[in-house]
Amino acid sequence: MSLAEAKKIVYLFGAGATHAELTNLEPDLNPEKRGLLIGKVSSRVIEIARRSKTYLKDVEMVSGTAGSLNIELLISLIENSKIHNWANKTSHLKELVEKDIKTILTASQTGRFYLHKTLFELHKHKNTKTKEEVIGLISLNYDDVLDRAYKAMLGKDPNYCFSLEADAPSSKNIPLLKLHGSFNWGSQEIRGRTRTIEIIPLGSSKSYLHAPYGFIWNRALDVLIRCDTLRVIGCSLSPNDVHLIDLLFKAHLERSGAFDIEIIDRDLAGKQIQENYGFFPKIKTLLELKEPLIPDRAPVNPFKTWLKYKGIAMLGEDHIEGTRYLKKVVS
Repeated sequence: MSLAEAKKIVYLFGAGATHAELTNLEPDLNPEKRGLLIGKVSSRVIEIARRSKTYLKDVEMVSGTAGSLNIELLISLIENSKIHNWANKTSHLKELVEKDIKTILTASQTGRFYLHKTLFELHKHKNTKTKEEVIGLISLNYDDVLDRAYKAMLGKDPNYCFSLEADAPSSKNIPLLKLHGSFNWGSQEIRGRTRTIEIIPLGSSKSYLHAPYGFIWNRALDVLIRCDTLRVIGCSLSPNDVHLIDLLFKAHLERSGAFDIEIIDRDLAGKQIQENYGFFPKIKTLLELKEPLIPDRAPVNPFKTWLKYKGIAMLGEDHIEGTRYLKKVVS
């Protein structure tokens, strides 16, 4: 198969991808204290916020800590309410979310991560290149775990697509499209101007059309239209993030046929996504993948398990030993 015939791949990363890195290093990790999935982050942040009388005033009855929690949806609801002092309340919650995630993802911790690096290593290998070409990376995460792996493995700064000029097709740099922003965008140069780019909480009613998000989302639509397969890693495709679902829907409409959506998660999670989004006809669960064939219905670490079997399928066991990260995943 020539490079022109190689299958076009786009990856979509959610919080579960970063959480997989943590649990890979710490199998006994306490998810209540150090979990990065939105429910765990939400419960910790809301518990801390409730200790502030300034925050609690006027919202105490709707800031409980029981049941299914989504701090980013709560932020959006408070923003939309326009109650007294709403801006300070939501700003406080955003700061707590950032502090919570950064406290867990210390430099010493993230320096030991290697699952995202393994993914890049897999696609850099000549055996994989003849079969698959990564044309885009889409992330919903605020952390820079994927960003660091990109720079370490590709030897260049990520192509965030902040503007049309920064995303020249001739550069052949794989776009890393962070749809909701990033904690490391505090000082970014765009068209000769240095600026701070604020994050956009999930579920927010804010417009995504302002710079640079208009460029980022349009580029995401472009790569999805051109892809053959979208691989979803650590993301539940929550109905709360209607903008993301709308993006996938529009990409389908612009094509002559549907693209595969491979859910790299436990089989039950994949089946739930199939049920929620039956209008996307080619959603595949972990056990429905043909390459690789994965025997485990509910792996402890779906990202790592998929990397293991995908690496063997793409490279062959004879080539695994010559890799730096894949051999750690396969062993």
